[in-house]
Amino acid sequence: MPPTDRIAAGFLSRVPMAQTLGLRIDDASPTRATVTLPDQAPFHNHIGGPHAGAMFTLAETASGVIVFVAFGAQLGRATPLAVRAEVDYRKLAMGDLVASAHLDQDPADIIVALDAGDRPEFDVKVDVRRGGGAVVAEVLICWTLRLNEAAATAQ
Repeated sequence: MPPTDRIAAGFLSRVPMAQTLGLRIDDASPTRATVTLPDQAPFHNHIGGPHAGAMFTLAETASGVIVFVAFGAQLGRATPLAVRAEVDYRKLAMGDLVASAHLDQDPADIIVALDAGDRPEFDVKVDVRRGGGAVVAEVLICWTLRLNEAAATAQ
């Protein structure tokens, strides 16, 4: 199984909502991810395009794939949580949508903060594009890694 397929299978088994929307993980690394939301009538809004909630879930999933890849080895001691999000819907979205997420920080620096007992916060930026490449939404999601109780007590 190719690496992206293994990542997709691992991620999707932990995030049922992404499965519900039929999201496809196209590319994944510790600092970049690409996820597609196929055009599906059950998820359309009143004007025939993807519902804003589906678009947000697409963006949040792309950011979560980065978190899963970058910090998967930490999941035994820390829980990733989305802290806050900003969404700017820019243009009408129609058809398949592709979310491209990127983490500008070095994941190793975030792990150093976690090792020091901190609860690091870090931003993942996501552009959502329709066919033809026009950006229909820009999303910024702030994540944290919260030490699990047993790990926090051991520190």
